[in-house]
Amino acid sequence: MNQTDIIANYHKYILDTYTRTPLIFVKGKGMSLTDIHGKKYLDFFPGWGVNNIGHCHPKVMAGVRDQIGKLIHIPNNFYHLQQAKLAKEIIRNSFAGKIFFCNSGAEGCEAAIKLAKAYGQSDHRHEIIAMNKNFHGRTIGALSATGQSKYQEGFLPLLDGFKHVAFNDIEAVKNALSEKTVAILLELVQGEGGIHIAEQTFIQELRKLCDQKNILLIFDEVQTGMGRTGEIFAYKHYGVIPDAMVLAKALGGGLPIGALVVGKKFCGVLKPGMHASTFGGSPLICKAALGVFKAIVADKMLPNAKRMGEYLIKKLKHLQSKFNCMKEVRGLGLMIGVELTIEGKPLIEECLKHGLIINCTQGNVLRIMPALNVTKKQIDRALHILEKAMETTI
Repeated sequence: MNQTDIIANYHKYILDTYTRTPLIFVKGKGMSLTDIHGKKYLDFFPGWGVNNIGHCHPKVMAGVRDQIGKLIHIPNNFYHLQQAKLAKEIIRNSFAGKIFFCNSGAEGCEAAIKLAKAYGQSDHRHEIIAMNKNFHGRTIGALSATGQSKYQEGFLPLLDGFKHVAFNDIEAVKNALSEKTVAILLELVQGEGGIHIAEQTFIQELRKLCDQKNILLIFDEVQTGMGRTGEIFAYKHYGVIPDAMVLAKALGGGLPIGALVVGKKFCGVLKPGMHASTFGGSPLICKAALGVFKAIVADKMLPNAKRMGEYLIKKLKHLQSKFNCMKEVRGLGLMIGVELTIEGKPLIEECLKHGLIINCTQGNVLRIMPALNVTKKQIDRALHILEKAMETTI
């Protein structure tokens, strides 16, 4: 099929739930995507952070090729090697506890919500405090936890028991507490919310508060996890350990996987039959995820993400001095936002014309998240395109 035929089939057979850009990609390698016409694009927003290690990394592909001829799926009432190895690797890189495997970030958040509710049953606690502008997924539970009304329109009434407060405001959290509060759920860097970063004191005070009140502290690291912020998990920037952590996106190297990491104290809360996932933690996906861990270590991606994040922010701030429409540059590692005083969509479209893929969230925040192994040369090329796009658009 040619481009016209492919797009026509989408219109005819696929629900119209996305605002699609009329580009058809047929190949990805590292930081590069190639469209159906052979044009190459520099990908500085690889799949909402799914491809943290770039497209089709050799260590992921080698794992997939090895596993796919042996065993793709096995029910979770049996054991298999790759899930055991991956669970051990996640715990080795995070904190003492156990893992529940699923297929996405939203499913991981649903599992976290059920964990909290189950923990609160003995003393009749069920309320969860979440943050304004956060994003936890599209399923009803995760959507109820999300602090953005635009995603909730059309799906009311949502689940009861969620309170939303201002991000980085510990007094707002304290004021929302009640005898029914069982958990606090938040992103350490609000991705969809516009790249707002949790303050050190806020997170440390939350940890103290949760310890005092016997409340679960749950971090949604769906987008920040697997090296995006320069640490393997973003909570390591804060000197605290959560009671539970949700992972997805980059964990599978491009294949669908989610995980709920549960701290040791809470490992006995969810018992057999209380939660499950048919496809969660399959042999094929786990082998791919093990390849992600290997790639991050072998290619020294964490120190590179820190260095290149600093370099990219410095270059963006230099660009900011040239364009008044760039209100603020903020970020952690290679999770970077540029808040504009203008709409971002025309700028995104102009960048695409010249072969650069970036994202815009909240209408006016450019979201820039290159792979963790990005080079200075690639950053310089991307910023050159962005500068030319600004000159054309503004």
